[in-house]
Amino acid sequence: MFSSLKVRNYRLFFAGQVVSNIGTWMQRIAQDWLVLSLTGSATAVGVTTALQFLPMLLFGLYGGVLVDRLNKRRALLVTQTSMALTGIALALLTLSGHVQVWHVYLAAFAVGLATVVDNPARQSFVSEMVGPDQLQNAVSLNSANFQSARLVGPAVAGLMITGVGTGWAFLFNGLSFVAPLVGLLLMRARDLHVVRRTPKGKGQLREGLRYVAGRPDLTWTIILVGFIGTFGFNFPVYLSAFADDVFHAGAGSYSLFNTLMAAGSLAGALLAARRGTAKMRVMLAAAVAFGGLELVAATAPSLWLFSLLMVPIGMFGMTVNVTANTTVQMGTDPAMRGRVMALYMMVFMGGSPIGAPIAGWITDTYGVRAGLAVGGAIAAAAAIVIGLVLARAGNLRLSVGWHGGHPRVRFVPREQQEELAPAV
Repeated sequence: MFSSLKVRNYRLFFAGQVVSNIGTWMQRIAQDWLVLSLTGSATAVGVTTALQFLPMLLFGLYGGVLVDRLNKRRALLVTQTSMALTGIALALLTLSGHVQVWHVYLAAFAVGLATVVDNPARQSFVSEMVGPDQLQNAVSLNSANFQSARLVGPAVAGLMITGVGTGWAFLFNGLSFVAPLVGLLLMRARDLHVVRRTPKGKGQLREGLRYVAGRPDLTWTIILVGFIGTFGFNFPVYLSAFADDVFHAGAGSYSLFNTLMAAGSLAGALLAARRGTAKMRVMLAAAVAFGGLELVAATAPSLWLFSLLMVPIGMFGMTVNVTANTTVQMGTDPAMRGRVMALYMMVFMGGSPIGAPIAGWITDTYGVRAGLAVGGAIAAAAAIVIGLVLARAGNLRLSVGWHGGHPRVRFVPREQQEELAPAV
């Protein structure tokens, strides 16, 4: 489960990300709560989320082209430093009492700009640290790392918000970037798996798009995460509104929702690390379960039932995320990985500028229960449709029967289905 941590460079990267990810989650919670406090509007929270992911939607593909050309470690040093300075600036504004909602909007957009290069660089740099043999494990552990921090960050942020204010959470995030910066500086360049950098030239963006278009396994995976990222993952909008408007429980319950979801996500990431292979059917089944559980949570009558549902929602959501990420990374040529991962992250994260305001509008107009239900229904429907399309393309048919006294539902080749038909 933890085999990639034997690699020294990856251990340094992993340790730095633990600290930085805690700060990132603290800032996310504090940022959403600050906007809600300043405006009282779920739409404003959605706008903040949209601004943070809008640069990825607008410039994500160009970021991937740059990453394929650049030294990834040096690029990460620049992007991580810029995000640290943004966090510190927002902390100073908040602690001095001069913060306004447009300051938060601007900070969210600035972080989004840095993410355009930082995200594909971090994603593709993993393969340079661990090599192809450990890539699946390292990708899964990265997700486990992020979700472990999600267990700690929201809880600490909730204590800080209620105890000393949101400004200290922003300050912690800004200072937390020291850890990954030190880790990057201590890495041994000779131990990295060298990947040939793409020389500057024309048509590289189109080349990346043609590469993905010619690979149905990559295309449909990216389409699925696009639907789920756009409509199913708008939790900053949904959870803050459930905490404030539905259950009237304050920042503490908002932190609780995020912490329980993180526990489920951590379980999903560790199971993916142990599983060792990325299978399309696992991803599709997890996506259907994720959307279905969101529909159930939308009707939850009590705070505690809603809270408990966050655990399986987090687990199935992370299973989709890790399996899709691994499928794309392992199925991509190293020279194209920056561009392909940029497209993947652009679709997954860049959907938020579209989905978050829609989710906020539905929440403000029809209530947060309607918003969460719509998001879950779209996520589940997209997974079912894509599963049927892939089954048809692969000449598969649905087989329903009994095996060892238990019902079994699976896709099998059409010829095999015909052989099994009399027994069914």
